[in-house]
Amino acid sequence: MHDTEFFKKLVENIVMWSFVIVIAALALTILGLPLYLALTVDWKFALIYLLYPGRKNWSRSVMHPLDVIFAVLSVASALYIVIFYDELVLRAGMNTEFDFSIAFIGTLLLFEAARRVVGWPMLTVALFFMFYAFAGPYMPGILAHRGVGVQEMFDHLFFTTEGIFGTPLGVSSTFIYLFILFGSYLEATGLGKLFIDLANAVAGWAAGGPAKVAVLSSGLMGTVSGSSVANVAGTGAFTIPMMKKLGYRPAFAGAVEAAASTGGQLMPPVMGAAAFLMAEFVGVPYIEVVKAAVIPALLYYIGVWIGVHYEAKKFGLKGTPRDQLPKFGKLFMEKGHLILPLAIIVYLLVSGYTPMRAALWAIGLTLSCSCLRKSTRISFGDVVKGLIEGSKGVLGVLIACATAGVIIGVVTKTGVGLKLATALLDLAGGHLLPAMFFTMITSLILGMGVPTTANYVITSTIAAPALVQMDVPVLAAHMFAFYFGIVADVTPPVALAAYAGAGISGADPMKTGFAAAKLAIAAFIVPYIFVLAPELLMIDATPFTITFACATAIIGMWGVSVAMIGFCQSKLSFLQRLLFFVGGLNMIIPGAVTDAIGVAILAVAFFWQRMNKNKGPIENHGEDL
Repeated sequence: MHDTEFFKKLVENIVMWSFVIVIAALALTILGLPLYLALTVDWKFALIYLLYPGRKNWSRSVMHPLDVIFAVLSVASALYIVIFYDELVLRAGMNTEFDFSIAFIGTLLLFEAARRVVGWPMLTVALFFMFYAFAGPYMPGILAHRGVGVQEMFDHLFFTTEGIFGTPLGVSSTFIYLFILFGSYLEATGLGKLFIDLANAVAGWAAGGPAKVAVLSSGLMGTVSGSSVANVAGTGAFTIPMMKKLGYRPAFAGAVEAAASTGGQLMPPVMGAAAFLMAEFVGVPYIEVVKAAVIPALLYYIGVWIGVHYEAKKFGLKGTPRDQLPKFGKLFMEKGHLILPLAIIVYLLVSGYTPMRAALWAIGLTLSCSCLRKSTRISFGDVVKGLIEGSKGVLGVLIACATAGVIIGVVTKTGVGLKLATALLDLAGGHLLPAMFFTMITSLILGMGVPTTANYVITSTIAAPALVQMDVPVLAAHMFAFYFGIVADVTPPVALAAYAGAGISGADPMKTGFAAAKLAIAAFIVPYIFVLAPELLMIDATPFTITFACATAIIGMWGVSVAMIGFCQSKLSFLQRLLFFVGGLNMIIPGAVTDAIGVAILAVAFFWQRMNKNKGPIENHGEDL
């Protein structure tokens, strides 16, 4: 017991001092990026080895000697950069054998930390790229390169800003760290429960109420959550049992939560922390990324909402009686002040504040707002606990970004990004639509099992350049690759969010994955549209073009969602579903001709289904969508 308490105190002290060092380093603007990262990250890497055992059967009550050794070595390797920073700069490109030893050990420790925290999928991708760097002379065709020496590669990864200590890690150690800490304090105040209660008050009474609650609450939580899987686990613990109780099939209940939680990674202002990275990579102000993401995210959630609504209509699923639901006005009066920090941070970001400054203000406001009522007030112990939980929460993002830095290092050293872009363009024959299709497939594969931030780093480095070369606006190209990287979380066979939902609902994971992919159909269509019509991203758009594009896209999403569910006012035949899908797709595609065709087809489909003899809900026999 004494050992357990000692271990707990040790971890807490490391977390506290890590925070102090981060804040101190932020204040010292004279620090360069590599030095700052080495100074602030080393303690977090040590924390990983103390919090995540090397084997599942290793106890956390007593520190394993190997974990202690790894923790010490990780701190030492990062501090080596701090202590010998000037010398390393002077002999850049001519590193010593001892430098190489430090770089080699540090990189191997990173790989082991990645295995423990983010799992094998991310590590496998990084190792594959490392293999490619060494096997260049033996690769076929366009993928061949001169090869990279072992020492050259590890020195490049560890001692330059184009590897581990690069932009992704820099952003995760500053902006993302503070936003995760902000989210931790919001959770501590009870905001997550408030979101669910508010969603119940707004939509719990409607047809399929609990499913609509899941869509609303998961979308709201997505503004502060950094992971679709974590979002499923958090809100799904409440919403999935409610959906099952109402009568939703277990697979569909898990799919709703998976689709809604995945959409949270596409929802401004945080977007799973990818928004900060996108602003850095694209070279635009952060607020421009947020503006671009708004309409596609709304279209995504509209598509999921419509799917949920018609699934409820299909099987006659009623909402929760109003007398069993919380009252919106009462909730807002009692706990509405908890939303203030979220509203204020959006205002600060729109007003031109830097994300870092806005996050620091928001953290202070969260703590202040919680004190406005006794029921939501958090103690000093809760403040410390929030700091600890937030610091623990950033570890997954941190290690994912550091591992993604390895991939960036290989790309910059070998030029494989340009090679793959050229290969995709050749495969597409220089035509935009095939190029988008192949970029989609590449992003889906690269995004499987990879956390949000690292997901974006990989897809933007490998997949997006192909579209940029075809004169697609840079922001649109990056958003396209990001969307399909994220939607991999609900795309079988590796649909992590769907599998998490299936774990809670007790359904078959693969059935849940396919149901989630159908609900998230908007995510497979909208990216094509905003590449063809950048006004959906508010690029070179007027209020009229934005309004018109949104209106036609929403009507189109209605048609496509109805087709996916197979029900409108009655059960649809195969041909009727096809008409709804084709008509909806034409409405989504920008252009006066396609809009006219879409309206005509949807009108035919709508009035045809009204002529069906058997109207109203059907019996639920556990059938698929």
